[in-house]
Amino acid sequence: MKTILKITPLLFIVVVFFTNCNKDEPINIFTVEDDKTLGLQVKDEIESDPATYPILSETAYPDAYKHLRRIRDTILASGKVGYADEFNWECKLINDDVLNAFCAPGGYIYVYTGLINYLDNEAQFAGVLGHEMAHAARRHSTSQLTKAYGVSVLLSLITGNDPGLIAQVTASLLVLAFSRSNENDADAYSVVYLNPSHYDARGVAGFFEKLHEGDSSGTNIPFLSTHPSDANRIENINNKWMDLGSVEGDWDSLSYISFKNSLP
Repeated sequence: MKTILKITPLLFIVVVFFTNCNKDEPINIFTVEDDKTLGLQVKDEIESDPATYPILSETAYPDAYKHLRRIRDTILASGKVGYADEFNWECKLINDDVLNAFCAPGGYIYVYTGLINYLDNEAQFAGVLGHEMAHAARRHSTSQLTKAYGVSVLLSLITGNDPGLIAQVTASLLVLAFSRSNENDADAYSVVYLNPSHYDARGVAGFFEKLHEGDSSGTNIPFLSTHPSDANRIENINNKWMDLGSVEGDWDSLSYISFKNSLP
């Protein structure tokens, strides 16, 4: 008589996780509600540590936040962003010269002022903002965190509210490298998000062209260490743009100059 092994749902998840942990495929045991819970915990951790994350005051710099939200709202208006209504899509500016941006699970977006000042035009910035929003909408962050920390650790984080662990996970978001498939996916969706807008949807390609120019000249760019690139990346972005109709949009909007001028 055969003995049938009973596997609980959690054990099944763990088995699947460890079976696939070396594959470049999405692995995510968490629900959308878990993404929102984790993202809120990360937000609270960031805002409780102004020394590490000097968030620009909205009261002191209202115009800067108006520009940021104007661009975010243009992307959301595409109707292509997943969880557009479920996630908060809250935007914050970090007053630091670092060339970086990241989006926590649940749609909590953080952009460093150094990146805004570094880029040439609004299409480039919209490209990177769309890219980061895609990471949240496509739930790449929790997928990568699952790979990095394992099932039991992240489950204890969501259910136990461990401050030390939350701080550790928050810090890791700044250095956690996405897979190449995640990066290609976020690039493609950035083009999709921008394609119905007035922006040139190739903005994310222009963004990476400029970043690689800076990287080759010795500039320290944390974004490139967490968002791995390859030789075909820009070509893939342009091919996606052509697939969607090759609509040329605006690159050098004067509003981006105003955006830069609104920063400290």
